[in-house]
Amino acid sequence: QVQLVESGGGLVQAGGSLRLSCVASGRIFRINAMGWYRQVAGKQRELVARIVSGDSTNYADSVKGRFTIARDNAKNTVYLQMNSLKSEDTAVYYCNVDLMTVTLRRDSYWGQGTQVTVSS
Repeated sequence: QVQLVESGGGLVQAGGSLRLSCVASGRIFRINAMGWYRQVAGKQRELVARIVSGDSTNYADSVKGRFTIARDNAKNTVYLQMNSLKSEDTAVYYCNVDLMTVTLRRDSYWGQGTQVTVSS
């Protein structure tokens, strides 16, 4: 019913920048929150940044001042601008959307993940 498509991952040198995008489509009535998480093999998935209705945001301490999350409500899209990348930012990044479907059911969806690799 709902699909998330991520793009923008890749390989970058330390100090460089990348921008991730995630587009939500399908039977969406309202999006409540959109966010980005990341996971390294063998570790738990962790929150990177999240933006809720009204554009309130929160960030992991490790990315504050370097990453910026933004959303385009008209396009059901969330972006993550990542600057001053460090090797420890290397991970698979997942988009997450908390929404209400057209049948008024609230649910949470995950993207397929996009690899970000930062070389030192």
